[in-house]
Amino acid sequence: MATERTVALIALRVAAAGTAAAMGAIHLHLWYDGYRDLDTIGTLFLLNAIGAGLLALSLLITPARLLPVLAALGTLFVAGTLVALIVSLTSGLFGFTETLDANLVKPTLAVEAAGCVLLVALALLSGHGRIRPGSRRD
Repeated sequence: MATERTVALIALRVAAAGTAAAMGAIHLHLWYDGYRDLDTIGTLFLLNAIGAGLLALSLLITPARLLPVLAALGTLFVAGTLVALIVSLTSGLFGFTETLDANLVKPTLAVEAAGCVLLVALALLSGHGRIRPGSRRD
């Protein structure tokens, strides 16, 4: 029978994978919707969609022992994407300035912020209670 921790880990894995997939889908949709024609930004949107898809899949299939590292790296990826959007909204990025009224900006902010929270929680919970090399359990 699954423990509460196991159920929480599964729920966090699925939720984090869902936010990563949503982030990737948003970037791919916007890439198809015209962002592909923007220098640098277009390429980054396509790469983000691919990376987010790989992250989503990896969150579902990675062995538990590697999950803390994957979740930490995933947090950096999603947080970096969120920071890039915020920079684009405030001062511009690679010559492109986004506005809050642009297509899917507000949902993207929500999805990426939620993804960061979920991935941090997953990293912490999946790493909790592990025995570190060289340590002893008495």
